[in-house]
Amino acid sequence: MVPVFRIAFTAAFEIAVRSFAIGVLLGWSLPAGVHAADDYVLGPGDTVKISVFDYPDLTTEARISESGRITFPLIGSVAIAGMNPAEAEKLIARELSDQDFIRQPHVTLMVTQFASQQVTIIGLVNKPGKYPLEKASTTLSELLAMAGGVAPEGGDKAVLVRSSANGAKRNRIEIDLYGLFEGDVSKDMEVKAGDIIYVPRAEVFYVYGEVQRPGMFPLQRNMNVAQAISISGGLTPRGTDRWVKVKRRNSQGEIQTETVELGDMVRPDDVIYVRESWF
Repeated sequence: MVPVFRIAFTAAFEIAVRSFAIGVLLGWSLPAGVHAADDYVLGPGDTVKISVFDYPDLTTEARISESGRITFPLIGSVAIAGMNPAEAEKLIARELSDQDFIRQPHVTLMVTQFASQQVTIIGLVNKPGKYPLEKASTTLSELLAMAGGVAPEGGDKAVLVRSSANGAKRNRIEIDLYGLFEGDVSKDMEVKAGDIIYVPRAEVFYVYGEVQRPGMFPLQRNMNVAQAISISGGLTPRGTDRWVKVKRRNSQGEIQTETVELGDMVRPDDVIYVRESWF
């Protein structure tokens, strides 16, 4: 049985992926000549292709150095890190004009490789890896859409690891994906270059004894014992839902066996045992 959360989650991602198909997703798959968003901030490691209208000999592809500079014909070294593409175009055009090389040049800059502004997403997503931030503001939901959504085994929470401004400390932020895709936009936080997003495996529980399909199952939010038995296929003809036992760890980590009611909540890693009816 597919959890309701997973159905809604997948549907949300399908919509998001369609909206990205022409822009971000196809742009990411192109090997060269990719137009960055107007607010993308150029940085060391990015590769750019610069051309000047009517001057094909000046077409240059260069990687921005660690000092934030590129070398362009006629004008030499130019610092463009920290600018968006439009600002870099204006700077190069101004230099060509001010140094009396070209009167009123029309300069075009394209980012062919995004390397300076990247986010890493790992764990239970369909396409883990590094993704470029092609605009100044990218949200978690947009990043997850780029990664193809959460895999069927993925949980309904994510962990964001972010380094402090000086890099001395790493902060860990837990994000409620269930709440996000239920419509709580406050949880759709903005991701930043260098962030690591981890989607862990979903929490699970186990059912054995007199049920149709004993085994391990993903734990849904606010699931009770009756629902857990239903997910495992329900009772066999010999089973009873009375005196259901569960093995679980206490706060000291010790495994204890308890008798539970059908309305009791299931906890992560619970082992539920359904007894055989005596009558």
